[in-house]
Amino acid sequence: MNIDMIRAAARRLEGHVRRTPLLNSPFLDDIAGRRVWVKPECLQHTGSFKFRGGWSAVSALDPEVRAKGVIAFSSGNHAQGVAYAAKLHGVPAVIIMPADAPRLKVANTRALGAEVVLYDRMSEDRDAIGARFSEDRDLTLIKPFDNPQVIAGQGTTGLEIAQQAAEAGIENADVIVCCGGGGLTSGIALALEVDAPTLRVRPAEPEAFDDVARSLHTGQIQRNANSGGSICDAIVTPQPGNLTFPIMQRLCGPGLAVSDDEALQAVAHAFNRLKLVAEPGGAVALAAALFRTDQINGSDVIVTISGGNVDSDMFARALATLD
Repeated sequence: MNIDMIRAAARRLEGHVRRTPLLNSPFLDDIAGRRVWVKPECLQHTGSFKFRGGWSAVSALDPEVRAKGVIAFSSGNHAQGVAYAAKLHGVPAVIIMPADAPRLKVANTRALGAEVVLYDRMSEDRDAIGARFSEDRDLTLIKPFDNPQVIAGQGTTGLEIAQQAAEAGIENADVIVCCGGGGLTSGIALALEVDAPTLRVRPAEPEAFDDVARSLHTGQIQRNANSGGSICDAIVTPQPGNLTFPIMQRLCGPGLAVSDDEALQAVAHAFNRLKLVAEPGGAVALAAALFRTDQINGSDVIVTISGGNVDSDMFARALATLD
């Protein structure tokens, strides 16, 4: 993985991806005690940054291989990103999703033309299911984060952050990234290493699912004890990726962890102050900026809102936290 792969992905994404803005609100600044800059990938196609990696990976395939179709596993955002990229390329997609994934994400993935296969994440192995479908149908597996072209696609977010930070006069800042397996985090870190080396990436995760923070602290990959149980479903993964962890270990600062309630409050603040719709997992970086102020230095902090695919009931629950 290197900056050349990210720049190549950016060229393939040109004309297909949305260049999301960098937003600021004085109300959020007051809560955080510093300027908070928000990169809203909830405004991206399919409602999350995952479209970047999905398009990058699908577009990089040999045309004959791509025509046979692709397969992916995801709780929803990677599913939709790959499904939409496959649809735009006119190729089949099979998406393996946990049966307890948010209904909106399952419905959207099907609406994008993908065949959805549901599984029980507590008793079934999604890797085994994916391997079986891939072999039986000769489909190309696109992993959600441990795939070089996926990481390259997510890294295009970092190219934009570097340019936008320079335009805003931000010289030194932590860049807090919502982190599951580490595709977005490692991709942004690789991009900023070259284009904005004074910006430091830090992963943000839900409490009790902070495998990346613990892995960075110990220097070895750590697993989560549980496979589910957080409302931040989009970023709950068993452990960091084998490709992503070495990148994060080399380039990232200490991880940050927030509670589910703090993530819900961040969802509400994003809507009230920036009119953005975020899902809980996509708001953990903002939650860290707002509620872990003693663990952040400097007068500026940049955060990603990585996704906005939230069910109406969960969104209402989030808004109620500020009543």
